[in-house]
Amino acid sequence: MSQSKDGKEQSSRITSGIGRRGFGRSRQGEPVVKPKNFTRTLRRLWLYLNKERKLLMLIFILMLADSLLTLIGPYLIGMSIDAMSASMNMVNLKKLEIIVITLVFVYVLNGFLSFCQGWIMAGVSQQVVTNLRSTLFGKMQKLPIVFFDKHSHGELMSRLSNDIENVSSTISQSTTQLLSGSIAIIGSLIMMIALSPSLTLVSLLTAPLIILLARIIAKKTSKLFKEQQMQLGRLNGHIEETISGIQVVKAFNYEDKVIAEFDEINTKLCDVGLRAQIWSGFLMPLMNVINNIGFALIAIVGGVLAIDNLITVGVIASFLSYSRQFARPLNDIASLFNLLQSGVAGAERVFEILDEPEEAPDRPNAVVLEKAIGDVVFKNVSFGYRADVSVLKNVSFVAKEGSSTALVGPTGAGKTTIVNLVTRFYDVTNGEILLDGRDIKDYTRDSVRRSFGIVLQDAYLFSGTIKENLKYGKPDASDEEMKAAAVMANADAFIARLPEQYDTLLSENGGSLSQGQKQLLAIARVILTKPSILILDEATSSIDTRTELHIQDALLKIMKGRTSFVIAHRLNTIRDADNILVIDHGEIVEKGSHDFLIYKKGVYHGMFFNQFQLEIE
Repeated sequence: MSQSKDGKEQSSRITSGIGRRGFGRSRQGEPVVKPKNFTRTLRRLWLYLNKERKLLMLIFILMLADSLLTLIGPYLIGMSIDAMSASMNMVNLKKLEIIVITLVFVYVLNGFLSFCQGWIMAGVSQQVVTNLRSTLFGKMQKLPIVFFDKHSHGELMSRLSNDIENVSSTISQSTTQLLSGSIAIIGSLIMMIALSPSLTLVSLLTAPLIILLARIIAKKTSKLFKEQQMQLGRLNGHIEETISGIQVVKAFNYEDKVIAEFDEINTKLCDVGLRAQIWSGFLMPLMNVINNIGFALIAIVGGVLAIDNLITVGVIASFLSYSRQFARPLNDIASLFNLLQSGVAGAERVFEILDEPEEAPDRPNAVVLEKAIGDVVFKNVSFGYRADVSVLKNVSFVAKEGSSTALVGPTGAGKTTIVNLVTRFYDVTNGEILLDGRDIKDYTRDSVRRSFGIVLQDAYLFSGTIKENLKYGKPDASDEEMKAAAVMANADAFIARLPEQYDTLLSENGGSLSQGQKQLLAIARVILTKPSILILDEATSSIDTRTELHIQDALLKIMKGRTSFVIAHRLNTIRDADNILVIDHGEIVEKGSHDFLIYKKGVYHGMFFNQFQLEIE
């Protein structure tokens, strides 16, 4: 966390449970999982499936044909048994031959249709999940900064990867089985009634037990699988945070501590996962016991009816097959609860993000800021990250076109909050900010941010080439413009020494580049966009003295003619600023030029000479 964001602002962030990112490092919070309605979640998933309704209709037609063939099979088996039930001299071989050939054809065609269903459904599920993943990632780009302060990076990545993957498995494996199972249950029940209403009543005696057992276990496993997903998100967040800060971990000999924290979360994940698997594992053995009892009852009652010549042996054989087809989908659906509960838990976590409020929309009459002049006025601006805690209190100042305004003050005074407001990462609570004479909210948010060039204390580079990173803010820039920006930022010298120069591939956040080199690239990236207004948040604090001199020279060049806001703790770097605002406890306590504030011998005078004395010592 940059120094400008500690202290009071950090305290309010911790107290509220809502951090703020803006121009500093992330403040990661605990994942919050809110229970959602199971049925509602399934309905929302269906909305994504419904986009593939043509293919789903084809799958449904194939299922109907498949189920019809499945129902024909037991009937033909019963006919073949009845054809052989008399003495061998009475067997109708011609009829038996036709039945057997038909039965083989039915089973072959049945297998082919099942393959087609699975093939098409695999494509449907992948397309649905692709759309859901794209929707989720797009949603994250529209969420306000405060949302990311409440969630760790790893936990969000878990929702994009693990939870989406669970949804994918649920759709691909569960949808066809649920639909085909429902058709099989209805069709088998109709055939059972047609063959023997008495045996149908006997077979249905076990159905309530199966339904009751499934509901009891599903209720228990639903909570466990949701807890499992939450613990998995916590584990991913801990891993991402530890790996990202591995240098700090090692520097403070914190390895044993992070291992202990990992083991604690991992143990909780193991425990809840074990309990979820045990409970879901109870289902199938108990279902098999109930089904075997049902088969035994059917066999006993069927035998009695056959002795009384009320039904034939072939009917009993067919009925047993149908009763198995009736019970098997119930077993399959019950066995899917493991997967279904996990998938729905993942979908709920995805929908939680999709339900998050996005950044406030632009005003209906908002205009595009084509080219900002750079006049910035704060009028009685108050702001708090929480409604009951004010970070800025009635702040007013004017930054004229082309002027440089330095923001100084103790840690947590509200300096970074000011630039967060002027770039509309947050909107003011009270008062207004004027840009070129108009309320900043009268412009579209995107056009306002395009007018700013921001150099942070911690430069962030993306995976890709140096060229791609430099052109990040202006992809259509020519190579000549890019190199000119690098020269102005004094970055061209070290780039020329790299093996592939501007085509050198960087890993995440700059790879093996030094902090100073990454900062030079970040400054060159801003120079290339030619912004109207500059924001420099401790831009040289992580750089050695020699590099700082080069960067100061480059910054003076790009600041010329542009409105600039500079947050600095090294007061000697802002001596030439047109206006210095001394901020303390969210209020401007002094303002003026360096010479004026030194002459005044107030707060700034004390800060400057205390720092100067420390530097001498």
